[in-house]
Amino acid sequence: INAEYMGPFFPVAMLRVVVFVGSVREGRQGIKPARFIASKLQERGHEVTLADPMQIQFPLFAGFAHSFAPGAHPDIDALRAKIVEADGFVVVCGEYNHSIPPALSNMLDHFMPEYNYKPAALVTYSMGPFGGVRSVSQLRSMLGELGMVTVSPTMPVAQVQNAFDDSGADITPNKEYDGRVARVLNDFEWYARALRTARDAGLPSAQ
Repeated sequence: INAEYMGPFFPVAMLRVVVFVGSVREGRQGIKPARFIASKLQERGHEVTLADPMQIQFPLFAGFAHSFAPGAHPDIDALRAKIVEADGFVVVCGEYNHSIPPALSNMLDHFMPEYNYKPAALVTYSMGPFGGVRSVSQLRSMLGELGMVTVSPTMPVAQVQNAFDDSGADITPNKEYDGRVARVLNDFEWYARALRTARDAGLPSAQ
């Protein structure tokens, strides 16, 4: 891993990142930008876990994952362990009815203290021209209430069906997203390292 500095305080080091993808539709497009962002994180030397409700069956929310009976949901337990050790998150979100997909909301709601004082970057998408941007404000509000800190730059993906292949590779004529992702990930890495340093120094008192 490159040992150069991103700034005067935070050396480059591996981050553990969970990428959430929330679509469970047949023929879903959201898995493509999720694979793209996971690949870009891995290229930077980070460890990535993909949280996919098509692969992990979440019940309808009736309580936090930490309250489940031991062994009742081993796949969710394994994901929870990854979230606990994560330095930050990327949420890949389509726009459903000017809001966020119910499968994504249901998955995210199963955790809360595990997210505290960790950053989240937002990647939104749509099959139309606006890239799912109307879901961003709802995501910021929701993730903030769950305890995450959302970074300012986002990556909206318009006409997602024409942006990536099934592996997540950028297939736009000018490799548009290969270029645009850098600003999002640069900010995300800075916040992830800064907040990890702050968490290691101690969390705020609840009193």
